[in-house]
Amino acid sequence: MSGPLLSVVIPAYNEAGRLPRTLTRVAEYFRTSGRPYELVVVDDGSSDGTAERAREAVEAPLTVLRNETNRGKGYSVRRGMLAARGAYRLMTDADLSTPIEEVERLLEVMREGAGQGADIVIASRAVPGARIEVHQPWYRENLGRAFNLMVRALAVPGIHDTQCGFKLFTAAAADTCFGAARLDGFSFDVEVLFVARKRGLRVLELPVTWRNDAATRVGTWRGFLAFLDLVRIRTNDWAGHYRGTRT
Repeated sequence: MSGPLLSVVIPAYNEAGRLPRTLTRVAEYFRTSGRPYELVVVDDGSSDGTAERAREAVEAPLTVLRNETNRGKGYSVRRGMLAARGAYRLMTDADLSTPIEEVERLLEVMREGAGQGADIVIASRAVPGARIEVHQPWYRENLGRAFNLMVRALAVPGIHDTQCGFKLFTAAAADTCFGAARLDGFSFDVEVLFVARKRGLRVLELPVTWRNDAATRVGTWRGFLAFLDLVRIRTNDWAGHYRGTRT
């Protein structure tokens, strides 16, 4: 049996409070749009009943995967993307900082791609046309800018915002990029896009509406550690780890 048109992959760690609202909103959007879809929630070893709350939240095509221990956002997104069955696969955060409605624009750009098609379309807060409705604290924004400068210098030149958690992949691109990925933490986005470029996939960056959620799970210390991950990506590449797919 063929899979749905679109899979929505949501990593979640101790998200029992806001995840049900997010799932309800996503399910209502797809009921209105009429697009065949599935929800894939990956509970990253939560201690607050996140998996149970997800299962109870909506009557929808829903798969809940649970990591026995906390493995990291990168591991969780990778697991969800490789388990998804959709022809297109969207990763989004549990806080829906980027509204789910923006997926329509990503799908349109992916299918048309300025006449050339696209394998990956990523939401961006840093290109002309982006609208930031609620900003992050100043120190977090400055850290993000510094990180993106390093990303462009060391990993994926030309991409202005690798860390917005709203990215759309074709099924083939998801299998290729996440099958080769190795990082389990915050910088997995950079690694996945690095693999995409290495494999010759076409990545497009699209401005979106975005609003910061004050309850974000990304701490400043983990942001600093992300700089070290850029070195790990380069080291993995030199060691040949990104040449073949990995499951």
